[in-house]
Amino acid sequence: MSQVTPSPLGTAVVTGASSGIGKVYADRLAARGYDLLLIARRGDRLAALATELQDRFPIRVEVLVADLAHPDGLAEATRKISADSAITLLVNNAGTSSVEPVAQTSAETIAKLVALNVTALTVLTSAVLPRFLERNAGTIVNVGSVVGFTGYPWVPIYGGTKAYVLNFTQGLKQQLAETAIRLQYVAPSGTVSEIWDVMGVPMSSLGEGVLMDTEACVDAALRGLDDGEFITAPSVHDESLIRNFEEASTTLLAATQQSQPAPRYSPRG
Repeated sequence: MSQVTPSPLGTAVVTGASSGIGKVYADRLAARGYDLLLIARRGDRLAALATELQDRFPIRVEVLVADLAHPDGLAEATRKISADSAITLLVNNAGTSSVEPVAQTSAETIAKLVALNVTALTVLTSAVLPRFLERNAGTIVNVGSVVGFTGYPWVPIYGGTKAYVLNFTQGLKQQLAETAIRLQYVAPSGTVSEIWDVMGVPMSSLGEGVLMDTEACVDAALRGLDDGEFITAPSVHDESLIRNFEEASTTLLAATQQSQPAPRYSPRG
């Protein structure tokens, strides 16, 4: 089904849209009535998804085949996003991971993790902000991970990139506090996704009941967005843990604003 006029909701950008969480976001946002700009490396999958969504929903879908871990791909996506005044929602979902020990991780792998998980997310966020600020409206969803909350031995590099995403989103939220721009940090736990193949970890090795269905994860994330949550961790049942984490982080930062070392660091003897 095709649509002649633009959606009144505007256009939602979804990165990493060809599979997993990104593909489900594309489906759910299409069902809500957003036009879509889908970005990923695999053009055949993007084209198939665009056709499917336009057949099912009265929306317009545009695809951009780009490797956001590569400077040229990121530059192309940035130009596209910066020039599109219809964009009202950005879902920064594209990411990659590695479970190799740090001492065995190649410089190339580290560079790709940082380029995709950190640099691309930051640059694309920066690209939508001028128009969002001009309109005093817009939504940015940054997909992180539960391992962004604290160090985890399996994935210290990946976890570090997701900790950046959390810190960046927290700081940006405070910077935009006087605006109507919405921000959300989504922290999935393990989900059924191709990322396990990328990491060389068979999903069957993780045990039964460990992984959440991707659809359930995205549906929970969108419910959290609708409810105004800043941090949405779909697998965390005790909501107070998230509130306590946010409060403790803020309290700790405030406690650092002292001009003298703490008494415990007084000279000995």
